[in-house]
Amino acid sequence: MIKKAILPVAGLGTRFLPASKSIPKEMVTVVDRPAIEYVIKEAIVAGIEQIILVTHSSKAAIENYFDRNFELETTLVQKKKFDLLKEITEILPKNVSIISVRQPQPLGLGHAVLCAKAVIGDDAFAVLLPDVLVQNKAAENDLSLMIDRFNHNQAAQIMVEAVPEHLVDQYGIVDVQVSPVEGESMVMQGIVEKPAVGTAPSNLSVVGRYILPAHIMQILEQTPKGAGNEIQLTDAIAMLQKTEAVEAYRMKGQTFDCGSKLGYLKAVLHYGLAHPQLGAQFKQLIKDLNLD
Repeated sequence: MIKKAILPVAGLGTRFLPASKSIPKEMVTVVDRPAIEYVIKEAIVAGIEQIILVTHSSKAAIENYFDRNFELETTLVQKKKFDLLKEITEILPKNVSIISVRQPQPLGLGHAVLCAKAVIGDDAFAVLLPDVLVQNKAAENDLSLMIDRFNHNQAAQIMVEAVPEHLVDQYGIVDVQVSPVEGESMVMQGIVEKPAVGTAPSNLSVVGRYILPAHIMQILEQTPKGAGNEIQLTDAIAMLQKTEAVEAYRMKGQTFDCGSKLGYLKAVLHYGLAHPQLGAQFKQLIKDLNLD
């Protein structure tokens, strides 16, 4: 069973400047909670019990958010605000732990994953990019289905979604002989980074969710620096494919790139409308604006 997940949170978030100058981009709120909480709850729903943050000295706010705050809790008790007390003390279930490891240098996603090697040990694990939110439309989330598929055949899983043909040059696109239906996986031949329009092997882009075997760590240790002079996770996956199958899992849900400003605004709209307390009022507010 997959019980560990790595969340690389050491990046500087330059796409979200100037806000990310002093606030970790992962802590920018989507409605009433930071974006990273949605990602961690996605992992928890899929059965993850240990979250490994690969972090940086400037990201202490993330660790503090998932820690207990005695002074705040005491104040809420004194003011008899028990609903709020329950909300902040139940952010994490009791069976879930969060630990942090440092990425000493910004050497790429592959390097960030490698920083968690000692914690991962011999266990297969998930990787979730924290600036990508996945809103699931079905009761069972996509990450759960990826884990089920991995447990069934031990093949690494990479989550993908269909994008318009004219936008393939903005993404990493997987090469598959047959495009899988939503909720299913298909063996892939490789990943093409930002192919020119008209040359892409498919229209399935990599989303930012991975299920990987433990021995990918040994491959990452041998992976030379690639694009951007960084250790790329996709390069290590390409090396893994030389000896075993890697599958593309086509998601059922919808993604929001909260690392970009427009993607963040889309997320606020969608999660705002779905909010159990605020959704109806928010929908009316949008109607009252009389937008074209």
